[in-house]
Amino acid sequence: MVDAGYTELKTPEEVDEILGKEGTSLVYINSVCGCAGGIARPSAAYMANYEKKPNHFVTVFAGQDKEATERARTYFKGYAPSSPSFAIIKNGEVKAMVERHEIEGHEPVEVVQKLEKYFDEFL
Repeated sequence: MVDAGYTELKTPEEVDEILGKEGTSLVYINSVCGCAGGIARPSAAYMANYEKKPNHFVTVFAGQDKEATERARTYFKGYAPSSPSFAIIKNGEVKAMVERHEIEGHEPVEVVQKLEKYFDEFL
């Protein structure tokens, strides 16, 4: 994801440094499952080239950077833990999520279309 322009957040402090401030972020919660590699990661990479951009493209790796992932999830109020998933954060508050059930079994283009809709609405 780093090659696609995402910043890896590996500690709770790094998460707060980005998500706890003013501005917008696309948070990609990465995982080792097949739908992450075949659907979510290509969708995440595509969004780095979309015409509207958040202030930050960031990622945490569920199962690997557990503390950072747990901290990121504190910003996703109203949503159950889900990976892979995407969150749009604006000024420290979750505005939209694309959860695992919206990724698994879908085509990357379907995930991209949801993210584009949220980018157009919240950025």
